[in-house]
Amino acid sequence: MKNIYSDTVRRKVSALPKKPGVYQFKDKQNQILYIGKAANLKNRVRQYFGKNPSMPERIKIMVAKVEDIEIIITDSEVEALILEANLIKKIKPRYNVSLKDDKSYPYIVVTNEPYPRIFVTHRIVRDGSRYFGPYTDVKSMRVSLKMIRDIFMVRSCNYFIDDEVIEKKKIRVCLDYHIKKCGGPCEGIVRRDEYASMVEEVVQVIKGKVKSLIADLREKMEIASADTRFEDAAQIRDKIRMLSIYTDRQKVIDTESGDRDFIAVARQDDDACGVIFLLRDGMIVGRRHLYLSVVRGQSQSEIMERLVENYYLNTDDIPRDVLLSSHIGNADLIAAMLKEKSNHVVTICIPKIGDKAKLMELCKKNAELLLTELLIQKEQRTKILPNSLIELQAQLRLPRTPHRIECFDISTLQGTDTVASMVVFVDGKPKKSEYRKFKIESAGGIDDFASMREVIMRRYSRLIEESGILPDLIVVDGGKGQLSSALSILNSLSSKISGDGPARIPIIGLAKRLEEIYTPGNSEPFTIPRSSPGLRLIQRIRNEAHRFAISYHRVLRKKRILQTELDLIKGIGKKRAKELLDAFGSVQGVKFATAEQLTAVVGDSVAAAIKEYYISSDEQTETRQS
Repeated sequence: MKNIYSDTVRRKVSALPKKPGVYQFKDKQNQILYIGKAANLKNRVRQYFGKNPSMPERIKIMVAKVEDIEIIITDSEVEALILEANLIKKIKPRYNVSLKDDKSYPYIVVTNEPYPRIFVTHRIVRDGSRYFGPYTDVKSMRVSLKMIRDIFMVRSCNYFIDDEVIEKKKIRVCLDYHIKKCGGPCEGIVRRDEYASMVEEVVQVIKGKVKSLIADLREKMEIASADTRFEDAAQIRDKIRMLSIYTDRQKVIDTESGDRDFIAVARQDDDACGVIFLLRDGMIVGRRHLYLSVVRGQSQSEIMERLVENYYLNTDDIPRDVLLSSHIGNADLIAAMLKEKSNHVVTICIPKIGDKAKLMELCKKNAELLLTELLIQKEQRTKILPNSLIELQAQLRLPRTPHRIECFDISTLQGTDTVASMVVFVDGKPKKSEYRKFKIESAGGIDDFASMREVIMRRYSRLIEESGILPDLIVVDGGKGQLSSALSILNSLSSKISGDGPARIPIIGLAKRLEEIYTPGNSEPFTIPRSSPGLRLIQRIRNEAHRFAISYHRVLRKKRILQTELDLIKGIGKKRAKELLDAFGSVQGVKFATAEQLTAVVGDSVAAAIKEYYISSDEQTETRQS
């Protein structure tokens, strides 16, 4: 090993154990540059610091920056693989291949409860629930979910239901039960084993195993008919008809009727796209695509390996055969990981001839097409830049074009329900998926300065911790005081990050009265001509932040006021108030509900108290008016 590396690096490399685990390379600012896994940590890490002429230039540059090495020892290579993938997803090191926008893709979750719920989520919680996805085609996912709700009577409420809840009759059946959209597990109308059997049928549909499910249902229908349970047989018949309509839209591709995933990758420069075809019962039931970045200098094998690892670590739908468009170095290790996760043997191979090879070519063409679309979009974003951004850069004397602008606004009313909003504009257009709202916690009463300090601290301390994208310009709604409050927090955070840290981000305050602009270090504001596109852009951003804050403030205020009115009624606490609002939509809905409707939700005595309260309230109103 050459002497260009620090004493810390040389000492740690020589002391590394010959055990499986994960290694992290860090720079002089203690930032993680790269995360990797190894069956033998000592042998693997030494390869980076010895003579290796075949090492890619990008990796050579990274290794030259390494000032420290940190390792985590695991019991097996499979554990190391899983830990590496999870750390890369959380930390997003600069030199690792990363999946783009992986958090935005939704999943269908089947919860781990006595009476499971089935819904869409963006958040994975490892509590025993089953996750299917990620779904890159959100429209088709929602169509499938609607079809499931039309055929199967799965509950849609958010309650936790178990035998104790049913026995104590804490929850009553809702409208879904009466319109035959739910079997009524909350009151024990449907048995637990029957509900569990129905959920497993839903899981088969989600997995694309509809043909197998129809065959099972036909057998159940014949048994029910033989036992003269004709009503049950008719229900199963209707279910088969609806499922058959669904399967008729799918095309048979593989006559072997197996379960397979076909995975292909296309790459160009620093971007790549992976496409996954899902074949279930011989039919294509879905297509997933994932974009990858930071792939320059990586081999096709490494890119494919990263794609396969990340995809299967985040889904519970693992077939017995995984077919790839290119070789991967750790095929046996990944197969072992998939076997451990799915409890069945998984074969990984590359199709060479026949129908499978033809389908793989189709998969490749899809990957190439999607990658081309991505590159065209990137090129258009760089070429087409709004004049307002160019002018704003010149007028504010910004060091770079403000592609990403984040704006903050505080909203309060008489010192109550103080909230803050943050809106994000990218290339002059709102990116609503990244809007954030904050309920102010520390600042008491009317204190816009303290509120601004809190929201800036919460936003950028979290952004630094998650290695998120920092803005090119920060706008705060207000004058010198709000600007100073925000600036003090950004300066305090600058020690936590190097380079373009928070203290280096340009920030301005926009005062409403004369549209004056305040900048750090200048006691006097300045103005931009009112006809300027740059001024109109920041006015639009400021107004959007104000609108977003006001809308959130109104929601909280309305919720507090409505909840208070229901709380005035004897026998209604927070829990029952929520049940009433969920059932009838608003306090007005509760007021005009019939006694029978109220009884169905809260029982006879409380329903009577509600009707008595509103009758008395109306009588008092009429007396005052007369």
